[in-house]
Amino acid sequence: MEKTGSDPYSNAVTQLKQASAILASSYADKKEAFEQIIERLQTPDRVVQESVEIEMDDGSKNQYLVFRSQHNDARGPYKGGIRFHENVTLEEVKALSMWMTWKCAITGISYGGSKGGVVVNPRELSRAELERLSRAYARVVAPYVGAWKDVPAPDVNTNGQIMAWMLDEFERIVGHHEPAAFTGKPLEIGGSLGREEATGKGGVFVLLEFAKRIGKEPSDLTVAVQGIGNVGSWFAKLAVEAGFRVVAVADSRGGVRSKKDLSINIDELIEHKKSKGSVKGFRGTVALTSEAFLLQDVDILVPSALENVITPEVAKKMRAKAIVEMANGPVTPEADEILWKRKILSVPDVLANAGGVTVSYFEWVQNLHGYTWSKEEVFAKLEPLMVRAFDQMWTTHEDKKINLRMSAYVGALKRVVDAMLLRGR
Repeated sequence: MEKTGSDPYSNAVTQLKQASAILASSYADKKEAFEQIIERLQTPDRVVQESVEIEMDDGSKNQYLVFRSQHNDARGPYKGGIRFHENVTLEEVKALSMWMTWKCAITGISYGGSKGGVVVNPRELSRAELERLSRAYARVVAPYVGAWKDVPAPDVNTNGQIMAWMLDEFERIVGHHEPAAFTGKPLEIGGSLGREEATGKGGVFVLLEFAKRIGKEPSDLTVAVQGIGNVGSWFAKLAVEAGFRVVAVADSRGGVRSKKDLSINIDELIEHKKSKGSVKGFRGTVALTSEAFLLQDVDILVPSALENVITPEVAKKMRAKAIVEMANGPVTPEADEILWKRKILSVPDVLANAGGVTVSYFEWVQNLHGYTWSKEEVFAKLEPLMVRAFDQMWTTHEDKKINLRMSAYVGALKRVVDAMLLRGR
């Protein structure tokens, strides 16, 4: 297989090339156009990179690097979150924007992919400084975003309050209300019920379908969740409610496993982490190092933190029987090949964590129509989209005898290619 670089964008391009090689025979009569489209999809349509300066509370000035990558909009407006993290890079943002293109295509929602980021540790900023930085970001991207252009949302270390500041700044610039320009907003200004838990909820719908396909009841399966932020905590909590045994949970400092392999009480674990700063020391558990956590004997491993945690070295030694990728890009392409050879199935991020962007799409639809759906309506609309996407991926997996990631990518890529062909791009 083609070797990748160490950055996530190299991984994303490699995955695109792998999927296009599988799909190429379907476009034999349009070979030249297909090849041109694949070449174009390797580069985002637009990348915005600027430095912004904000005033700190003590009167000094700090500069921050900001990004927005818009990958492809053949199927609809660009869509993607904004992350505030000290390790954000241009390559990461470009990769995430490409993955968003596939994620939206897999579930069938009418969006393309984008992603944004700011190189900052938001915990070092006061609330006032965070607001000034959020508004500065909105001013940079204002010419390129909007309800029918590009719809940002929260991501790592951002939330509804930050979206509220950004939306307010954007609306000041354009001179009118446009709530559909940003999603993941507070309910008071057009947010959607169910958005907070949507990514985790969508992941559990996928996990339930996976259990059916391998002929297991939820109670038969032990689950380990790495990462206990918004996505991981909701996934773990909802998986327990669905009957799965979440026996191990980890944060950035390490992990814990239930001594008797019973489900961990996720609400109590989250309270423990709030008070102690870590999941370690939680009652009825034994401590695990971060490395040992990835290598423990469980049925389902669920990476829910940052990318590239499942490396070739980890993949060779993993004892989990399957992976559900709730983080973006947690498995490298080289590790993918090893997992496939070892018959360890990995449900890809572009499907497993697509519940968040799907409910963001529902928020956008509600904003455009000036209407509010109940949480029950939101989840009733989410489940069939996730189930249908899983079914399509699984059918391709069985028909073509390829891994689940490539099965999902092939379906997503076909939708994007067809849209570009119809548009004459």
